[in-house]
Amino acid sequence: MLSSKPVKRVAVVAHSHEATVAEAVSKVERIVESMGIELTSESDGPDLAVTLGGDGSMLRAFHRFLGARVPVIGVNFGRVGFLTSIEADELEQGLERAFRGEFVVVELPTLDVKIGGDSWPAVNDVFATSSRLGRMVELGYAVGGEDLGVLPCDGVICSTPSGSTAYNLSNGGPVLVWGLDAMAITFVAPHSLHVRPLVVPHERPLAVTNRTQDGSVTVIVDGMEVGKLEPGEQVDVRLGEQRSLLATLPERTFLSRYRETFAS
Repeated sequence: MLSSKPVKRVAVVAHSHEATVAEAVSKVERIVESMGIELTSESDGPDLAVTLGGDGSMLRAFHRFLGARVPVIGVNFGRVGFLTSIEADELEQGLERAFRGEFVVVELPTLDVKIGGDSWPAVNDVFATSSRLGRMVELGYAVGGEDLGVLPCDGVICSTPSGSTAYNLSNGGPVLVWGLDAMAITFVAPHSLHVRPLVVPHERPLAVTNRTQDGSVTVIVDGMEVGKLEPGEQVDVRLGEQRSLLATLPERTFLSRYRETFAS
C-alpha cells in the first residue's frame, strides 16, 4: 500500500549509544523541525516510526508497535539491515521522502507461540533446541493436527516471511517473499535423508513435542528464551492475527533487497 499522506507525527527509535547514531538522531530532529512535523513518544500514536540501527532495531520496534498499526521504517546502521530501507549516508534524502508520504507499507504476519497456558508473539521466528549445548534431541511434530513422526535433530525453526531471511535461511530453509501469509518449518541438522523444509498456510498450526527421554528442550522466541519443554511437553505455533507494518521507499522492494544482500 503506497502512502500519499504526509507524515504529521514521528517517533524515533534508536537502540545504540554509538556516536554515529547519536548524530543521526540530531539529523532526524532537524529534518522533523524543518518540515513542521511533531516529534512524539513511541507510545503516543505516531504516524511513522523511524529506527536507527539494523535488523535487531527493526525487530524490537515491530514488537513495540504490535497492535498499534504504526509503520516502521529503518535507517541502516547495522551490518546487514535487510529490513531497513534507507542507508546511513542517504538519511536526509530518504527520510524527507518518507515524511512527504513517499513510502510503501507491507503487512508482515506474526506467529502466536504457546506453551501450556503462556503465550508470546513472534515477529521473526521460534526456535526449539536442546537445553544442553551440542546435544541432539528427538522432536515429535504435527502440522494441522496430522502427525509427521519423531525426528532426531539439533532443533527446529518456525519462521515468518520477515524471519525467513534470518536463521532459517542460514540453515537452508526457504525464503518467503513479503506478502505471503505463511510460515516456514525448517529442521536444524536433521538425522534423516528425507526431511525437507515445509511452507504451511494460515490454517496449519505446528505442534512440536519433546520426545527426548532424558533432556529438556529450550524454546526461543525472536532470540529470547521463553521456556523449556520437559519430556512429553509441547509448544504450539500458528500464524497470528497481528501484523508488523514495514515501511519502505517504493524502490526498495523485497527482491531488490534480496539481490543486493544475498545474491551479490
